[in-house]
Amino acid sequence: MMLAFLLLFGVQKPVDGFEAHTFKNMPYRLFTPGGYDRTHQYPLIIWLHGSGSIGTDNFKQISGASLRGTHTWTAALVQAAHPAFVLAPQLRKGSWFSEMSLVLELLDSLEGELSIDTSRIYVTGQSLGGFGTWDYIAAKPGLFAAAIPLCGGGQISSASAIAKIPIWAFHGAADRSVPVTETRTMIAAVKQAGGNPRYTEYPGVGHEVWLRAFQETGLVEWLFAQHK
Repeated sequence: MMLAFLLLFGVQKPVDGFEAHTFKNMPYRLFTPGGYDRTHQYPLIIWLHGSGSIGTDNFKQISGASLRGTHTWTAALVQAAHPAFVLAPQLRKGSWFSEMSLVLELLDSLEGELSIDTSRIYVTGQSLGGFGTWDYIAAKPGLFAAAIPLCGGGQISSASAIAKIPIWAFHGAADRSVPVTETRTMIAAVKQAGGNPRYTEYPGVGHEVWLRAFQETGLVEWLFAQHK
C-alpha cells in the first residue's frame, strides 16, 4: 500500500540502498557503497533486466526476477570485501540494443559525478538483458572489464571483437524461452576467435537460470578480479 502511494505521487525512497533517479526519461536505480569516499575509485556493475521488468515504476528492475541480479553485489559480505556501485536502469520499451546510446550516456554522466574505476566496469543481464549484455560488449569492447550474460544470445560476427573480454555465460539446457543453442553458439564462436570464455550450463534447468547462476561458487570473486 505504501509503495503504491509513493509511486502514485512520484516519491520514491531508497530500497535496500538503491536510490531512485531518472535520466532523460529513463528510470534507474543506483546503489552507492557504504562509506563512499571520493578519493577512492570503485568498480561499477550495470544490470540489464529481463522483459518482465520493463516499465516506468523504477522498482521492478531491482526486485522480483531481478533481485539476484542486483542484490548479489550489494550483499553486506560482498560489499565489505568489494565495495562497488550497482547501476540498474529500467527499460521502458523495446530492447536494450535500442536504448544502448541512452544507457551509455547515463554511464558517462555518472563517471563525471562519481569516483568510478573505469578499468572495472562490468555488465550483466538475463534473458532480454542477456541479449543486451552480448550486444553491449560487442558495441563497446573497450569499455567493459567483464561480462556475465544469462540465458541470452548474440551475433557470432562480433566474436573477434569480444574475444579478449572475460566472459562467464550461463544457460539452462531445458530453456524453452531462449534456446540453449543461443549461448552455445556464442561461446563456440568466441573460442574460435581466440577467446577463453567460461560457460556454465545446467542440465534440466529452464529459463530461470538466475536462480542458480548467482549462487555459483566463485562468481563474485571472479568478477571483481577482472580489470582492463
